[in-house]
Amino acid sequence: MSQQDSKTIVVVGNGMVGYKFCEKLTSKTTAFRIVVFGEEPRHAYDRVHLSEYFNGKSADDLSMSHLGWYSEHNIALHLGDTITEINRAEKTIHSLKGVSLSYDYLVLATGSSAFVPDIPGVEKDGVFVYRTLEDLDQIQTYAKAARKGAVLGGGLLGLEAAKALIDLGIEETHVIEFAPRLMPRQIDSAGSAMLQSKLEQLGLKVHMNKSTSSILGADTIKGLQFADDTSLDVDMLVISAGIRPRDELAKLAGLETGTRGGIVVNEQMQTSDASIYAIGECALYDGMIYGLVAPGYEMAEVVATQLCAGERAFTGYDMSTKLKLIGVDVASFGDPFVTEPDSRSIVFEDSHKGIYKRINISNDGKYLLGGVLIGDADAYNLLLQTVNNNIVLPPNPEDLILGSRGGEASAGAGVITLPDEALICSCEAVSKGDICGAVTDLNVTTVEGMKKCNKAGTGCGGCVPLVKDLINETLKANGTYIKNVVCEHFDFSRQELFDLLKLNHIRTYDDALDHFGKGDGCESCKPAVASILASLWNDVIVKQHTIQDSNDRYLANIQKGGTYSVVPRIPGGEITPDKLIIIGQVAKKYGLYTKITGGQRIDLFGAHLSDLPDIWEELIDAGFESGHAYGKALRTVKSCVGSTWCRFGLHDSVSFAIEVEERYRGIRAPHKIKGGVSGCVRECAEAQSKDFGIIATEKGWNLYVGGNGGSKPQHAQLLATDIDKETCIKYLDRFLMFYINTADALTRTATWLNKMEGGLSYLKNVIINDSLGICAQLETEMQALVNSYHCEWKEVVENPDLRKQFAHFVNSPKEKDPHVAFDTMREQVKAKEW
Repeated sequence: MSQQDSKTIVVVGNGMVGYKFCEKLTSKTTAFRIVVFGEEPRHAYDRVHLSEYFNGKSADDLSMSHLGWYSEHNIALHLGDTITEINRAEKTIHSLKGVSLSYDYLVLATGSSAFVPDIPGVEKDGVFVYRTLEDLDQIQTYAKAARKGAVLGGGLLGLEAAKALIDLGIEETHVIEFAPRLMPRQIDSAGSAMLQSKLEQLGLKVHMNKSTSSILGADTIKGLQFADDTSLDVDMLVISAGIRPRDELAKLAGLETGTRGGIVVNEQMQTSDASIYAIGECALYDGMIYGLVAPGYEMAEVVATQLCAGERAFTGYDMSTKLKLIGVDVASFGDPFVTEPDSRSIVFEDSHKGIYKRINISNDGKYLLGGVLIGDADAYNLLLQTVNNNIVLPPNPEDLILGSRGGEASAGAGVITLPDEALICSCEAVSKGDICGAVTDLNVTTVEGMKKCNKAGTGCGGCVPLVKDLINETLKANGTYIKNVVCEHFDFSRQELFDLLKLNHIRTYDDALDHFGKGDGCESCKPAVASILASLWNDVIVKQHTIQDSNDRYLANIQKGGTYSVVPRIPGGEITPDKLIIIGQVAKKYGLYTKITGGQRIDLFGAHLSDLPDIWEELIDAGFESGHAYGKALRTVKSCVGSTWCRFGLHDSVSFAIEVEERYRGIRAPHKIKGGVSGCVRECAEAQSKDFGIIATEKGWNLYVGGNGGSKPQHAQLLATDIDKETCIKYLDRFLMFYINTADALTRTATWLNKMEGGLSYLKNVIINDSLGICAQLETEMQALVNSYHCEWKEVVENPDLRKQFAHFVNSPKEKDPHVAFDTMREQVKAKEW
């Protein structure tokens, strides 16, 4: 059939769901002529990850396809053109730009718009909605001159918008919610309270039960007035109070719509006109608007199948969801609100770590009905599968949220026990059978390969851990040994390679490759081997210049604008006035930005590459040494003033912190290491948030291990209590060397300990009880590293050949990078925006 003879399908809307419909239809048939009209000036992009636009992703990164995709699939695309009229009698459409076209079938994918409450002053400058890339561009521009921002709405979209304001550097961000709790449609009151507490700890200011009566200011917003006679001064407002289905075109055409909006559809997604379909957030099925992308994709699949004479129906959709809101895991699944007498609930709450878990089970204890997870949602995928597939619960259903405490996995908890029809990727409707079949029949062995094969994991990405587990479990079931190798060039795990290089006294990457590898290496194994060699032999890391990443290569963290940072070591945060003066003189001489950091150091930013050796020469002459801020090594050991000055201090925490930092300085590890020493339980040094933390007690010191900050903070766990300094150092030697010897590359101590079989109990047996008989060896290895310490920057400064590596232009060593540019900010420099 020629294109001229084909039936014409007009798609109104080129958002995620409209694009997905085109993708699904063209994968099934080429029998239709497809014409798409998009209101926005750009082709379909990913709105699910819209906030990543503020983290450096471009519009192209968010695009769901390249522009040529439409022509490759014979789709006529009209961007920036709105359909203004549907003539159902003549089956024609008319656009704003004058295009008139006949259709055989019409697919309305008009989506939704931001719901803007009728608040006096909503038209003022500085008031925005959070919906399109153009909205984000306007918010980004306006935020540069704003200090206080507010978001109207405490649901999913509202908290995403709040994260955007934080990412844009707004000093004070407020969330205004009319309801008595955050995310009222997804999580229960207790979970909402925990979420609110976590967000407030991160600096967000949350206002509940607030009805906004007006927006203050003349032409520009100056604040918000509330119905309870309180007010709030703000410089900008982002409205994210929900969505409103775009059904105005359907209403004009006389299609049936709901009393509160939405185009009424049946199970085939047909409107009241059998030739017109509606999909996505504009469609109203059984009285409900589905505001997630996965149901929209399923609607697209239903229509594509119907048009190809297949049978598929839409009968509702599970609205379970998992996401990370400003760094906090949040998930709800099944029925999160069912309560007694219709169910029984098991609740775990840890206000110390900010974790709340609730599961609702049937009264007979056999089935999981739903639940809520805050702060730790690692179990979400399996819990969702347990609900959706009516899997019988284990004898102790609390194991689902607490983990099995008997040493064996709970019955039925493994991914491989799920039925083949279990829906793993809801966005792309990929089942467990599809994934396992791709592994067995098509030899797909990686997540990236699975994405290309059946698109599993390409939507919201929430199913990726489950996809990875299914791939590995299927390979194991097929008799394939799964090995966590460094890369294709080294068929060994990091721990195996560590032992091989150690036993064979290998000291260079080339020798490692010759003896235990193949090929020429890659960007994965070169830094990994370099890290192992540094951990083993403590040699000058820049001697292996060509296998380092950029930070280790130049002994400095590369910053915005192509400049580098200079971070001298300041053990325990203690520094003399003379050294403070030297830092100021160096910063003035080389035009550097200076900042006191949370690690009790002074960082200097904006250094040219070619200036680094000269800067460090002056600092080393003044008695400073490298702070290893660029390395997978000990960064800092933070301390409070302790008993030296503080009236609450039990012991001299500063002296102990300096002793510990000077002992472990320069020691390379799988990841960076941070420590802290507090002089009492008031914890001013925040020792329990570090890889190791030492806290003074009346009888001595408590030693904590395995904590970290970052995107997923975790408190350290208590390893030993009331020990003296010598014992504390001995246990630390053992702990750090055991970690260095056994952890995977780029694994923090917290993750390493979390994955350790037996956890803290096992670690205590190894470190304190010497259950493996290796403690003497660990102490000897650590002492060898301590004895071989050298300041890397001192070595570079004194070695002319190493200094040559820091020239930006090899043929003109003194010439600086001409592309480096600065702006001024509060009488200091900052990198010019790219």
